[in-house]
Amino acid sequence: MKRKALIISIKSTNLSKMEKVLLSKEKPWGIILFKRNLKTFNQIKNLTSEIKSLTKNNKFPIIIDEEGECVSRLKNIINHDVSAYYFGKLFNKNKSLCKNIYKNYIGSLSRLLNDLGININTIPVLDVLRKKTNKIIGNRSFSSNENVVKELGSLTIKYLHANKIAGIIKHIPGHGAAKSDSHKKLPTVSLNLKKLNKIDFYPFKSSSAKFAMTAHILYSKIDKNNPGTLSKKIIKNIIRKKLRFKGILISDDISMKALKYDLLTNAKKSLESGCNLVLYCSGNTRDNFRLIKSLPYIDKFTSKKTSEFFRFLR
Repeated sequence: MKRKALIISIKSTNLSKMEKVLLSKEKPWGIILFKRNLKTFNQIKNLTSEIKSLTKNNKFPIIIDEEGECVSRLKNIINHDVSAYYFGKLFNKNKSLCKNIYKNYIGSLSRLLNDLGININTIPVLDVLRKKTNKIIGNRSFSSNENVVKELGSLTIKYLHANKIAGIIKHIPGHGAAKSDSHKKLPTVSLNLKKLNKIDFYPFKSSSAKFAMTAHILYSKIDKNNPGTLSKKIIKNIIRKKLRFKGILISDDISMKALKYDLLTNAKKSLESGCNLVLYCSGNTRDNFRLIKSLPYIDKFTSKKTSEFFRFLR
């Protein structure tokens, strides 16, 4: 399967001439859509149809980050002003009621995504709330209780899969102990492996998710030189071995300020460290082309998992 190890992004609600070339002539693995790309129901449906037509693939991976409340790319067409934290609180009060409501909620959201031509949602957030968790996570987290986060996270994947939407667990191996925002700077977490493994890493263990997104965080007691996305130690020893994640590993956005190198170096180092795909979210056409021309095709593992994903969509 000839696909470059890159998830691209685009500028606007319509594909430019060069973006059409990018999709039809080059081989990006997938595309992620943001609020800047999404205006009306019909416009979104036409956009995803055009993407699939240009790539000659009706199952082309089209990703959205639609969490609800503070992270909603579809606010122009849907108002689900509810957070993961709301469901975490409800879960603590009445588990069976929460499961029923949450199942219906994820089902409704998934049906909308299916109607729009979107097949991957970057949920659930499995970061555990701490006393000083940065507000960039905030109520995107289910709870300060790692058991609640794990159980609701598992249910999220189960309910998404039942509706033929793939989820992306994030931010593996855990963002909750970070006090700063990785969009703006590199957070450092100095907790030891024992403490991290007990709380922050726990919700990610043995997930059935097909995809996971890395954390741009320096876990200084594990790898003092490299953030998770660029760390062979974190990816090989923690994510793959300790957490037993068996799906496709996607870097968080390589244009975030937590990563100190230029875009191309960030991308290459992500892949060299063990990420299977690179995520680029800024939508600059020139950078899309620079990246796709410079990055390798996906490896055999990613090719196999991508084929499994396509079969899952049937």
